[in-house]
Formats: sequence, C-alpha cells, structure tokens
Amino acid sequence: MVSLKLQKRLAASILKCGKGRVWIDPNEIADVAMANSRDNVRRLIATGFIMRKPVVVHSRSRAREHNAAKRLGRHRGAGNRLGTREARLPSKILWIRRIRVLRRLLKKYREAKKIDKHSYRELYLKAKGNVFKNKRTLIEYIVKSKTEKLREKLIQDQAQARRNKNKSIKERRAAKSAAKDIVSSN
Repeated sequence: MVSLKLQKRLAASILKCGKGRVWIDPNEIADVAMANSRDNVRRLIATGFIMRKPVVVHSRSRAREHNAAKRLGRHRGAGNRLGTREARLPSKILWIRRIRVLRRLLKKYREAKKIDKHSYRELYLKAKGNVFKNKRTLIEYIVKSKTEKLREKLIQDQAQARRNKNKSIKERRAAKSAAKDIVSSN
C-alpha cells in the first residue's frame, strides 16, 4: 500500500477542506501516487480521480422534536432538572419583575391623579415592604382605601353639618331667651 499522505494534504489545501473530506479513487492509486506537486494534484482533481466529499449531514430534526415537546412541558420533571430552584429561576428575578410592575402601576395612578402624592409614597413603601403579592391585590387595596377615605369624609361632613345645625339651634334659643329676658325685665 503506497502512502498518499502528501497527495491528500495537497488536495485538501487546493480543495479548501480538511484531509478527511478528500476522496481518492482506489482504482487509480498508482496514478495518484505519482503526483508529487500541486499542479499534478490539480490535474487529478480535474480528471475526477481526487474529489471533495460532501459534508456529512448532522440532522437537527430529533433536537427540534425534543424542544417542541419541552415547550409542551415534557422532560421537565424532577429527574431532568440540574440546579436548584433558586439557580433555575432566582427569587430575586421574580422580585424584580413584581416590584417593577407595582411601581409602574403606582406611577401611572399618580400621573392620572387617581392617587395623591402622599398615598403614592405610602403605597410605594408598602410595595417595597412586600405587602402586595401582585398587581391585583395592590389595585384592590387602592380601591378599598379610596372608598374608606370617602366614607370617613362623608361621616365627617355629616358630623360637621350636625354640629353647625346644633350650634345654630343653640344660638336661636339663646337669642329667644335673651329676648324673653329683655321683655320680662321691662
């Protein structure tokens, strides 16, 4: 068996591929062995005694299928997990997502004048202190606190009206009794 190492190397260089992809015709080994220059190898390539093999197919169809199944939730059980829950999805990332949502909502409400700056500050600090689990609970809290404030204001207004009414009644009584006193003294 003749060594065709030189021819293979030259052919790989000329064909611009690796030595593994160079195919030499096994029936023409004697002719190929005689070629010891690039020109001779080029001639052999032109005649078809030396060729470049096609790239070996490395199909991704199975990988695609597997990924499609993963998207449906398969292959995600305890046996397929590498890394702790914290490593797979850190609680800090979850916190960042949640706090950003809450702060965005608070800013939107403040700009829309749904909450004043004082309640904004109070709710901002509550959100920071992990009081609200999600956006819905924050909105519920805002609605509840607003209705509570309205109720308190209504009660205060009613109490003030009652006080004013009682005051006016007292003043009228005092004026009447003063008029009676003046009449009785004359």
